Amino acid sequence: WLHDIDPFLLRISGNFGIRWYGIAYLLGFAFGYFVLRQLARKKLIPLTPEMVSDFILAVIIGILAGGRLGSVFFYNIDLLWTFTKDPPWWGVLAINKGGMASHGGMIGCLVASWLFARKHKLRLLSLTDLITFAAPFGLFAGRIANFINGELLGRVVPPGEHLPWAVKFPQEMSLYWDTDRLARLEPLCYRFSIEPGTWLHALANPEDKASVDLIYRFTQQLTEAIQHHDKAVIAVVEPLLSPRHPSQLYQAFAEGIVLGLIMLIIWAKPRRAGVLTAWFLMVYGALRIVTEYWRLPDVNLAVKRIAGLSRGQLLSIPLILAGAFILYYSLKNKPDKQGGWLSGRKIREEETTPTI
Repeated sequence: WLHDIDPFLLRISGNFGIRWYGIAYLLGFAFGYFVLRQLARKKLIPLTPEMVSDFILAVIIGILAGGRLGSVFFYNIDLLWTFTKDPPWWGVLAINKGGMASHGGMIGCLVASWLFARKHKLRLLSLTDLITFAAPFGLFAGRIANFINGELLGRVVPPGEHLPWAVKFPQEMSLYWDTDRLARLEPLCYRFSIEPGTWLHALANPEDKASVDLIYRFTQQLTEAIQHHDKAVIAVVEPLLSPRHPSQLYQAFAEGIVLGLIMLIIWAKPRRAGVLTAWFLMVYGALRIVTEYWRLPDVNLAVKRIAGLSRGQLLSIPLILAGAFILYYSLKNKPDKQGGWLSGRKIREEETTPTI
């Protein structure tokens, strides 16, 4: 199947418009607000319905800031000194070009929760439990957005192996193609006002900045043409594309559906503060390690794998260890219980006593 999905729900002008990626974040935050407000109305959590709005706002800021900074520091440090003459001028701020890290988003959530807990004299683990209960839907929406954007590509299906749901992503042209395959795009040059000789010269001089810019611009134009269902472009490009595992959908299923069901089961009855957070970290970390097998390391990383593990797998190991520690802490110290969406047990006022 050829991936020809337009990343814009509504393209206003050029590269500006309403993207599915932004809608995914909006849906995730709206879902979290709705779920927590319902739990607050039933007095199953240590927040009033009015406090939910402030908490969600704090979480939004934490996720966006942490997710972006995590993407920069974990995967693309070069953005720190990337400056352009076009808005937003600094690579770190260019979120319109994508680049959010889930591990960074979790750190941002933790910081936001800590500040909110400190301000309102609440238990930190009580707040992180709320986030982890609602988070799987947001993770699911985010991975679907990754698929729509054609980013975070999966492994190529080995020759001779049939995979009915394999996907061909035109985005691979600007990321993984060698000069031999790029040269076979020459018949399409005239459609985009590029002289074939200029194109071949660019391929022969891949270190030249002008050549890099031309290759990127041309492959982006071809990708957009495919998204607009240009049959002439598709006829040339599709046979050259590699069928890949849709790793984004694998991770959407694991991090959204599987993890979400586990959270629902665990929190069906009241649990000690921190128990849900602990299981979220351990299960998410384990699922991420497994699903990363079908996902390619980020192309911009100088070192793709360490000890055979991708950056995402390495970052997931501390999550599992942190989850195990939090579970031990919660079971040993026995903080008050909360949650239990199937129960009618309400939070008593004295159960909001601030502690870890």
